[in-house]
Amino acid sequence: MNYILFDGDVRNALLPFTYTRPVADIRIGILTIREKWEKHLGLTTTTLTEEYLEEKYPMVEMEANILINASFCPTNNLVEKVKSLSKNEAIFKGDDVIAFYTSDSQEEVNFDEYKQIDFEEDVIQVKNTWDIFSFNFEAIQQDFNLLTEGRKSQPIPEGTRYINKENIFIEEGAEITFATLNASSGPIYIGKDAVILDNSAVKGPFAMGEHAVLKMGAKIYGGTTLGPYCKVGGEVSNSVLFGYSSKGHDGYLGNSVLGEWCNLGADTNNSNLKNNYAEVKLWNYETGRFAKTGLQFCGLMMGDHSKSGINTMFNTGTVVGVSANIFGSGFPRNFVPSFSWGGASGFTEYKTNKVFEVAEVVMKRRKIEFDDQEKKILESVFEETKKYRNY
Repeated sequence: MNYILFDGDVRNALLPFTYTRPVADIRIGILTIREKWEKHLGLTTTTLTEEYLEEKYPMVEMEANILINASFCPTNNLVEKVKSLSKNEAIFKGDDVIAFYTSDSQEEVNFDEYKQIDFEEDVIQVKNTWDIFSFNFEAIQQDFNLLTEGRKSQPIPEGTRYINKENIFIEEGAEITFATLNASSGPIYIGKDAVILDNSAVKGPFAMGEHAVLKMGAKIYGGTTLGPYCKVGGEVSNSVLFGYSSKGHDGYLGNSVLGEWCNLGADTNNSNLKNNYAEVKLWNYETGRFAKTGLQFCGLMMGDHSKSGINTMFNTGTVVGVSANIFGSGFPRNFVPSFSWGGASGFTEYKTNKVFEVAEVVMKRRKIEFDDQEKKILESVFEETKKYRNY
């Protein structure tokens, strides 16, 4: 069977992260949503997404296809229902379609002609940016079960203090030096060739991808995920870093999400709670205004390739777009448009030629080429986000 993951109607609610990736490639828990589905299905998937992303994330359509709404994370029971779909059957969760089997072009689907199957069990659906950290506790546990079932962890190194050993899984090549691992509140997953340096204190649920690094004395609270090749120091709580991003020094990051290729300068801090304990509002790209989240705790949402200078302060509920460079004293605005350069004293447009110079150097350090495909994506995002840069 051919499986296609589609963005659905949540794509705009998940900006700025979906400017540079399909919904399927959002990381929550240990894995991306795509990696979860492929692990469950035992097959690769392709993608139905925005036109400017199609070159990097193509769709393969065959005579018979099952299309899956990428905002839904798989469970064993959901996957079995998806696998058992027949032609012109669709699975729904309330009013939202989860998956459907079609032999027609995806543009011609009429669900009135489908047999509708209700899925009533609980399932994680990522509909808003803050869902990424809000559901991360549960998602780490699900992925931990999926990845470690029937497998044996590498031994916990001598000198490591730990609680609840059976809830700790260490992949091959990982290095841990004089750290504390407390898995009493949730699992701790340490990826292949990851490194935890001296005196780091980790409380689960926690996950770090391959080649990720926890620097000396890091303090990590539950619900935190470090994607592949992330480097993190200081204090982090209930936050998700997609991959290749760094917060290498002291400073606090809480109830936040960072995309890929981000860097927070030394002593960058974010607030995750308003002084009056009021509900946090976040910038909404669909309405062009700030909207209620229903949350008391909500920190920083930062798109790919964005950076902050030393001692940067982010206020509660700040949204930073793609390829922004933020520096200087004081709090920058709570919504920083993509391709912005500046801080509290004001912003100017960050030109793509300068953005490309930085991206090429940053990615080359990880032996990844900043190629024409990546340039085209950022150029498209630059054009799409011009309307917000009315400084």
